[in-house]
Amino acid sequence: MKIITTSFSLNTKGFNDIIDITKLVQHKITESEFIEGNVLVFVPGATAGITTIEYEPGLLKDYPEFMEKIIPSNRDYYHDMTWHDGNGFSHVRAAIQGASFQVPFSDRRLLLGTWQQIILIDFDNKSRTRKVITQIIGS
Repeated sequence: MKIITTSFSLNTKGFNDIIDITKLVQHKITESEFIEGNVLVFVPGATAGITTIEYEPGLLKDYPEFMEKIIPSNRDYYHDMTWHDGNGFSHVRAAIQGASFQVPFSDRRLLLGTWQQIILIDFDNKSRTRKVITQIIGS
């Protein structure tokens, strides 16, 4: 078994910025030597996450609204008392979301559902440049 680790970078706006990275991940598989296997998609950092949703206008509003209901941005967090950066909520959201997502592929194509896309969501309270790491395992 062989592993190929690569990365790409994205500029985000923060504040629940949701970016469809499916094509970028697919490109990493296409340019690899593998025909089938799995790809792990990982975002380093404590204020962003990776998951899958149907990337459509309704969910692009529903998802941030849901996060705001369960982890409000307008309350005090102990993290903010330590660092005074006002992004305690983004750390909690990212911890619940998770920093990685794994997808199988076959014939060099991601095996996602018809309405399923891989997204990066930046929960931080400022814009950033995010690095996304892909680790492809296959044959």
